[in-house]
Amino acid sequence: MLRWALIFLIIALVAALFGFTGIAAAAAEIAKFLFFLFLVVCLIFLLSGYLRAGESRKRGYESGALVKKRAGMGNASCGVSSDGAHARVSYLEAN
Repeated sequence: MLRWALIFLIIALVAALFGFTGIAAAAAEIAKFLFFLFLVVCLIFLLSGYLRAGESRKRGYESGALVKKRAGMGNASCGVSSDGAHARVSYLEAN
């Protein structure tokens, strides 16, 4: 979407350079609309990701406690680390 906004901006600049003011104004309006639409969609996805990350952090803590309890590990702490596509769960004995 941002790519299309840049394409219409370039079209508007080239049309203005050659004196086609009507085409330049129309292309500039399209570019501006697409840019602001891109910003709105970007903010929606940003907020959605932030809210989902908060939920998964809460869920991960609860499921970690549940795994620790089911495994019968007693007084152990659970650490979860992720390196992109793979996730590892390690249990460390509390001293």
